[in-house]
Amino acid sequence: MVTTFRSALRQALPADQSRIANLMYFENRVHRHLDWRTPLDWLGAPEYWVLEDYGHLSAVLACPPDPESTAWIRLFAVAASASVPQSWQILWETAKQALRGRGLTVAAIVMHRWMEETLLDAGFRETQKVVVLSQDGAPFVRYDNPHGLHIRRMTRDDLSAVAALDAAAFPPLWQNSLISLEYAFTLSEISTVGVLENSIVAYQMSTRNPFGAHLARLAVHPHLQGRRFGYLMVQDLLERTRAQGLLRLTVNTQNDNTASLALYEKIGFRRTGEEYAVLTAMV
Repeated sequence: MVTTFRSALRQALPADQSRIANLMYFENRVHRHLDWRTPLDWLGAPEYWVLEDYGHLSAVLACPPDPESTAWIRLFAVAASASVPQSWQILWETAKQALRGRGLTVAAIVMHRWMEETLLDAGFRETQKVVVLSQDGAPFVRYDNPHGLHIRRMTRDDLSAVAALDAAAFPPLWQNSLISLEYAFTLSEISTVGVLENSIVAYQMSTRNPFGAHLARLAVHPHLQGRRFGYLMVQDLLERTRAQGLLRLTVNTQNDNTASLALYEKIGFRRTGEEYAVLTAMV
């Protein structure tokens, strides 16, 4: 008996939420972007597609641009009954057509070998690695604050200035849009800003987890680097987390960000050995 295989491609709809959630949480071949927003939060974006086989959801791909120059692959999931290469080819060709001509970089932080192989076969290339570091209660040198940086809790009213600082401090691939920072602010446990002469010149956002805390974002205005502002922001964060009994603080950064690595290692962070490839392609 020959089984007929047929795929129907269409844009994902909010009504698909429960079926996409089933793919995300119950299938083995699932790539999810490390993001403040879950893949389900992006439903309704035009760059979000599903494949159906006789009414059953077999695969999904979401890569909506945010910020405007970068389309992270926020979700690629394939049901056990479907072929990864076949599903990827159909969905990726559709994504390329939709994204082409917009000067976009498509990117993914890869945690699974099957996803890495899929992207490399599609012409993506590795440009960086994300490395994980941890500060597990180690002592560190506490510096004075000779330049008068005032560190205080972040408020929602700060977010526009924080977004402008983020855009100045990071290359396009790693920038966060204002809407992403609004999500981050809502989900963060400790968010602070560094203020100098009434201007926000540094910020950090950290989350809480069962093992301690995670420094999700740290930025210092590039014109003011070299004054230990980044160190002071992390020093303040460590004091706040330890006051809450959180002795473990983790952070991710790029393997070629030598300034960031030097800062974290100076204040007692050590690499955990975890690292994840960053793959990119232009469309």
